[in-house]
Amino acid sequence: MDIKIRRAVKEDCESMMKLIHELAVYEKEPAAVTVTFDHFVKSGFGENPVWWAFVAELPLASELPLASANGHVVGFALYYIRYSTWKGQRLYLEDFLVSEKMRGKGIGKLLFDRLIEECKEKKYSGMAWQVLDWNEPAINFYKKYEGMDITSGWLNCMINF
Repeated sequence: MDIKIRRAVKEDCESMMKLIHELAVYEKEPAAVTVTFDHFVKSGFGENPVWWAFVAELPLASELPLASANGHVVGFALYYIRYSTWKGQRLYLEDFLVSEKMRGKGIGKLLFDRLIEECKEKKYSGMAWQVLDWNEPAINFYKKYEGMDITSGWLNCMINF
């Protein structure tokens, strides 16, 4: 399969938003996505971007519904940089998804490996993310990586406005 992993561009945002909605359905929270398309685009490609992403793309010859200007986006990894007073700069993986129809083809590994490469290129001290405790396929995927650690004891806290 001819998969290309590349940095996301503004034109990918529509495909990425479709995948974000697919992720929300998978995580049993379809109504939880409240970000507007314009805010999403501005946050990634405006004057002061706060997120970056890589996309997995199939060439246009593929018959898949998530077409961008160059091909069909079938997965993405969206991240931002956070600062740990204990560890320094770390890549925080906010969302990571391969479209359900494309899972099991090695696309997730290509995306995840690209994130690790980004961490090393930028000299970040590591990468962090969350996984739902019931998402066994994702947990098993992550466990394949050397040095991967799933911690317990921390609770997620947030204030919504």
